[in-house]
Amino acid sequence: MDEQTHSPGPDGTEDVACALCGTRSGSETAPPTWLCSVENGSRSYYCDDCARTHIRAIEGRLDSAWW
Repeated sequence: MDEQTHSPGPDGTEDVACALCGTRSGSETAPPTWLCSVENGSRSYYCDDCARTHIRAIEGRLDSAWW
């Protein structure tokens, strides 16, 4: 999945966004409940809801393309 996980927020700063659902963190850093994954040298962030939904695939180290 080649999605950008940092996107400009309403005030011009870059918000962290979930790579699956697009939920924004509201700050430049991901909340502690979010998951960070590095795939093919690219860092992706997943909100707590998406991480909880796909936890078995994440722990099984499957590429996000498979979820």
